[in-house]
Parts: sequence; structure tokens; C-alpha cells
Amino acid sequence: MTGRLTWPGRFDTFLGRTTMYRLVFVLLVVLSVYAFVLSAFGQLAFAPGELAASLAAAVVGSWGGTRVMALMLRKRPHTESSLITGLILFFVMFPSGGPATLGGIALAGLAAAASKYLVAVRGRHIFNPAAFGAVVATLLGLNAAAWWAANPAMLPLVLLCTVLLLYRTRKVAMGAVFLGVAAAILVVRLVAGGTDAVSALRLVFESYPLLFLLGFMLTEPLTLPPRRRQQLLVAAVVAVVLALQINIPPVFLGPEYALLIGNALAFALGQRRGVRLRFLRTRRLTPTSAEVVFAAEAPVRFEPGQYMELTLPHERADGRGLRRIFSISSPPDDDEIRFGLRLSDPPSTFKGALLGLRPGARVEATTVAGDFVLPKDPSVPLLLFAGGIGVTPFISHLRSAAGRKHDAVLVYVVTSAAELAYVDELADSTVVLFCPGDPGPLPQTWTLGGSGFPTADDLRTLVPDLRERRVYLSGSPRTLALAKPVLREAGGKSIRTDAFLGY
Repeated sequence: MTGRLTWPGRFDTFLGRTTMYRLVFVLLVVLSVYAFVLSAFGQLAFAPGELAASLAAAVVGSWGGTRVMALMLRKRPHTESSLITGLILFFVMFPSGGPATLGGIALAGLAAAASKYLVAVRGRHIFNPAAFGAVVATLLGLNAAAWWAANPAMLPLVLLCTVLLLYRTRKVAMGAVFLGVAAAILVVRLVAGGTDAVSALRLVFESYPLLFLLGFMLTEPLTLPPRRRQQLLVAAVVAVVLALQINIPPVFLGPEYALLIGNALAFALGQRRGVRLRFLRTRRLTPTSAEVVFAAEAPVRFEPGQYMELTLPHERADGRGLRRIFSISSPPDDDEIRFGLRLSDPPSTFKGALLGLRPGARVEATTVAGDFVLPKDPSVPLLLFAGGIGVTPFISHLRSAAGRKHDAVLVYVVTSAAELAYVDELADSTVVLFCPGDPGPLPQTWTLGGSGFPTADDLRTLVPDLRERRVYLSGSPRTLALAKPVLREAGGKSIRTDAFLGY
């Protein structure tokens, strides 16, 4: 796929190659190192030894608790997730070198790990594990949630990490709602107490854990509702509870309680049970892509264009972990649930295990979510732009009853004729193909647009009414980075993206 990437495009491509678990883990490690440096120079209220002891207690508690629970319930532990939980608790709990308080931190880690398995409904955990562990330790009086990551010295790096995570997860709007609501209420309360407005605003971001909670906890996908508007509602509720600082003796509703309340609301709004799938077969689509087919053991609610996060325990998992996100290629009324996926050489251990499943094998899905859905109004004309296996969600769109009602043009870009997938499924759709070489006979509704990556002139010529169409863009981070400026130059105004973040 030819074309020159801009610096933002290269940055998106780089981020897209990193799983969210790995990115969060790396950022937390960087924050931890930064905290030790600040402590060594006397910029924190805690000595390096206290931080080291607290870090060890939090991580060992979470990691050890996860191992014990997994052993008891005969499940494979998610090591990276347990380390992330321990690192978050390190920044939440009050650091100390005393045996009793260190025991409280370790207990918080154990409770956090246990919550993933025990405080769950049909395989789906309800609460953010770190917030749950902090509440348990606080209620037992063994330690307290201090949220010490919120201080002036830590602010620059915490802010940078939060912005990066919001950008990577496409949760900027959610972050704006949370920060806007929480900051507005807190500033009003502080000003009413005699603080001037500028000092109040500065105090809110330097001394309240808004940024850390937002970046590392509120955006956790497993405890968010599936749709964007629902996520905005949860963000607003958490912000209000946090900012009002409600005291119901003997409980003070601090940030950890606010987050748990938001988690409960998210659980009520989303798929309220885990999804169990039974593997049926694999279908090879192209030399570098395949489709895996499952049957659901119970009805699964989803809309065309949404995705699932699959969990597949397997031996010697690589750094990408035991969970991966895949767009659904089947329509909701299909008896089967299908996922299209790209194959690398060699494949990741996850995809290798997925392709090696035997018929009848069970796989769990932890999340059904996404906003890459078509407008309800069937009169809205659409331009669907797919790069390679990025066509997957459009197959679900176009095969659904709602998708068939829309006036939709699919611009389909592939790197070679051999990489054409889902030709039979798209035989009745209006498709503009960009493909090097000879693609052979094409369906009557298809047009060969060119052999390279489309230019703005190409799109304006082949889709003259592009300005009136709502644009949906799907593919690898590189595809998105190349296509966005082209679509904007061609006149596309409303562009909704679906990055294949597992690349």
C-alpha cells in the first residue's frame, strides 16, 4: 500500500502496533521510575525505601492473588493484567514501610485479584480491580486510598500519560466530559470556600486524582459500557460523585467509590454476562487473512460494526497477551459469529492458538462493544473505505438488514489481487476497487478505480457525491493515516474510524 505518511500518521502506526495492556504497563513503569527519582530528590513526601516496599507489596499481592485464584478455579492467569493492577494500587494506596500498612497494601492487591474472578457475573467482572481492592483495604482499616500520584511534581508526566491513553483509546470526548464536570464542581466548591478561581483550578489538577483515575482506571475497557453515549454518561456520573465528596459515616465516597459506582452503572448498561463461543471452523480468505467461525452458547447482543475481545489461554504466550480484539464480520441475525483476522508471518501466539483450535473448543469473549455502527436513518448516504482486512466490519454492515437499506459505496483498497477477500459476500454491493495487477472478472456492481492508493481526485471522480456521504474508514493504523487526509481533501467531512488496534 503506497503513499507517504505524515508524522501524526507514523505516530498512529507506531501506537497501533502496541497492545493496550503493554502500553498501560509501560507507562505505569515509567511513572514508577519517575516517582523514585522525585523521591530521591526530596520532591515527594515518601522516602524511596517506603515506595519500594509499597510497590513490592502491591505487585506481589496482585500477582500472587491472581495466581492463587487461577489455580483454584483452574483458569490461566493473565500476568500482564495482574502487574498493571499492582502498579495502579502502588499509586493509589498510602505508601509506608510499616508491616501493618504494607500488609494492607498486599491485601488490596489480593482483593483486587479476587474481584476479577469472584465479583463477576457469568464470567464478566463488574468493578475496576484496583478500586475494589482499595475499598476493601480501607474498609478493613488496614490502609487508605491516598491517591498520591496527584501532586504537583508528578503532574507533567501523569498528564502526558493520560493524554496518550485517551488518544490511543479514542476516549478524548469521554475524558473531556469527566474533567469538565469534575473540575467545574470542585472549582465552584473551592471558590465558595474562599479560594480564588485561578488557585482553585490549579489546586484541582495538582491535588485531586482526576488525571490518573481517568487515564489508567476509568478508561479500562472491561468495565465500560459498549456505546459512546453510555460511556459519556458513566464519565459524568463518576465525576459528580467524586467532586461532591459525599460523606456517609463511616464511609467517605472518595475517588475509588465514585469509580465503583460508575462501574456498576456500566455493567447495567452493557452485556451483563460473559460470552462463551464454541469453535466451528476456519476459512482462509487470502494468503494473509482468514475468518474464524463460532457458535454462541447463548444469544449475543451486538450491532453490525462492533467488535469482541476474545480471551484464549495458551502456552508460552508472547508479549501481546491472552486477549485480542476482533471486528465481527457476521450480521446479528446470523446463527454463527465470525471474525476476520490478518495473519502475520510468523503469527502471534494468540492467532496461532486461535487458528489451531479444534471444532468444539470453547473460547470466552470479555467485551462486546464499539461505535462503528451505521446511522439509524436509512436515508443517510454512506462511503465505506476499507484497507485490506479492514473490510471485515463492512461485511457485517452490508449483510445486515439495516445496511441493505442504505445507499452505500465501498472503496476497497488491497495490496494485490490475491488479497481480495469476501468477493462473494460483496457481489451485490457497489464497490470501487483499487488493486495492483489484474483482479480478474469482477461482479457487475464493481468498478476498478486504479492500481495504487486512491488520491483525492480519484475519489472525487469515482464518487461524485462524496461530500454528501457520511464516511466510515476501517483498516490498519497505516491505512487510516494514509486515507484520512485524502478523504478530507476529496470533500469528506464526517469521518468515523475503526482502527484495527490489534496490529
